Amino acid sequence: MIHPSAIVDPKAEVAADVEIGAFSVIGAGVRIGGGTRIGHHVVLQGDTTIGRDNRIFHFCSLGEEPQDKKYRGEPTTLEIGNGNTIREYCTFSRGTVQDGGVTRIGDDNWIMAYSHIAHDCLVGSHTILANSSSLAGHVVVHDYVVLGGFTLVHQFCKIGAHVMTAGGTVLFKDVPPYVTVGGGVHAEPHGINAEGLKRRGFSPEVIAEIKHAYKTLYRSGLTLEEAKVALAGQRASCPEIGLLLDFLDTSTRGIVR
Repeated sequence: MIHPSAIVDPKAEVAADVEIGAFSVIGAGVRIGGGTRIGHHVVLQGDTTIGRDNRIFHFCSLGEEPQDKKYRGEPTTLEIGNGNTIREYCTFSRGTVQDGGVTRIGDDNWIMAYSHIAHDCLVGSHTILANSSSLAGHVVVHDYVVLGGFTLVHQFCKIGAHVMTAGGTVLFKDVPPYVTVGGGVHAEPHGINAEGLKRRGFSPEVIAEIKHAYKTLYRSGLTLEEAKVALAGQRASCPEIGLLLDFLDTSTRGIVR
């Protein structure tokens, strides 16, 4: 299951059924769960934990030192959950002590070639990062987000659940749940991710309520605080609006609007 040319440090913890391809390097602090398959020329370093049934394709570099000039060799970690697909040439960095010290990726994510997840990012589950998506440090990506190819996310931004971005989008502000955004360096909202919600089992009635909430936030002419008051009233008939309100309460960079 381990190619003869692969280098696996004796201090690494590798489940018995893990596959490791030719010329891959597994460092001392790495732990790999059962059923995970690692391609050729992959480098896994640092205090890195990888769960079960992941597929890591060729030439990935996961768990290296963060690309942060403040980093001075402190012990930090990378945690990857279960069932993720990580395609060619992806790079994930460990965290920094200036934040929580951990970069964390959840379960069942599909992360395409050349994507970068920087230090201290928190990525949920069931996301899709299309080719060459890049997350700067301290970014939070919630569940079921879809980032179009070449999406760039500025540090400390938060992306709410069920968001979808167009290819080439550049985000400098937070994106509330359910919203579709696009437009390069001047990213703007373009309605809700209705098709994604349908695929995930949201009823037509709930989708209609979320569309109404979107209009309250983006089309009513209300200030953000006024819109939050109106949305609080709508939550009574549609609990899913609570996800939107909770996000607005925790936004720190302002929202795309």
